[in-house]
Amino acid sequence: YGGMGLDFSYNIAVAEELGNIRCSGVPMAIGVQAGMATPALTRFGSHELKKQFLVPTIAGDFVACLGVSEAGAGSDVANIKTTAVRKGDEYVINGGKMWITSGSQADWMCLLANTSEGPPHRNKSLICLPMNLPGIHVAKKIDKLGMRSSDTTQIFFEDVRVPCTNLIGEEGKGFTYQMLQFQEERLWAVASALTPLETVIQETIDYTRQRKVFGQPVLHNQTVHFRLAELATEVELLRSLLHRAVALYVEGNDVTKLASMAKLKAGRLTREVTDSCLQFWGGMGFTSEVLVSRFYRDLRLISIGGGTDETMLSIICKYMEILPRK
Repeated sequence: YGGMGLDFSYNIAVAEELGNIRCSGVPMAIGVQAGMATPALTRFGSHELKKQFLVPTIAGDFVACLGVSEAGAGSDVANIKTTAVRKGDEYVINGGKMWITSGSQADWMCLLANTSEGPPHRNKSLICLPMNLPGIHVAKKIDKLGMRSSDTTQIFFEDVRVPCTNLIGEEGKGFTYQMLQFQEERLWAVASALTPLETVIQETIDYTRQRKVFGQPVLHNQTVHFRLAELATEVELLRSLLHRAVALYVEGNDVTKLASMAKLKAGRLTREVTDSCLQFWGGMGFTSEVLVSRFYRDLRLISIGGGTDETMLSIICKYMEILPRK
């Protein structure tokens, strides 16, 4: 369908390289297009759906977005309220989505909606939803702390009609499809953070080497250069965890635990690195003129988006069988 036919390790190589962009909103938009809105369609969509939506998306002629999160259901995907009720040969969609990356410019949405009244993990389906249909209202572009270049929107659906043939895979399997995609999304998030962290550390070394306080460079304080060495070590450990998880995933293994661990560590480490480095920049770190302040804001999202730190901890506990089974 126009792709290169490479395995997932190449996605991670691209994500790491995109970290050289000095603005995290751009890699995030590419990540949504390549690794969040399209995997389920690629794996489970019909040939006709792939020709209609996947081919132009891979070519770059279509912008795709992922419609999962809602105002009352972010990490708690099972709690979404948007419905797609089958009427004849169409689904009638009502509800709304929140925090939708590329939402105001998307040509289509990979929409997760409740298609039956059954149990929450078996009543959801994924639907390819063209964004030019009557009843779709892009309410607003959200003003955010970080990722400020990113097009993030709130969207409402009012009696939106879409053909039932736009269903991806089987009805009721949407939650399962989405959980499969989440592992790739979380590994991409980890990979995309590595290069920015290295960049922030290196720029902090360069700045503190030439900035003098009390007659000597800031870098010559043992507290500073030991801390930077420690942070660089943590980044390398995170890279090793990521590459181990990706290697196992490419071999066909379930890496939910390792992906969750890597995502948790990435979220916490980005906060630790950017906060520590910003401190060493002094007053300049508190301005919008330096990269460290941008990454301080942009990378804060990693502990929230794609599953919060607390959600990652719950998943890890489940796989370690720490908590009693319900």
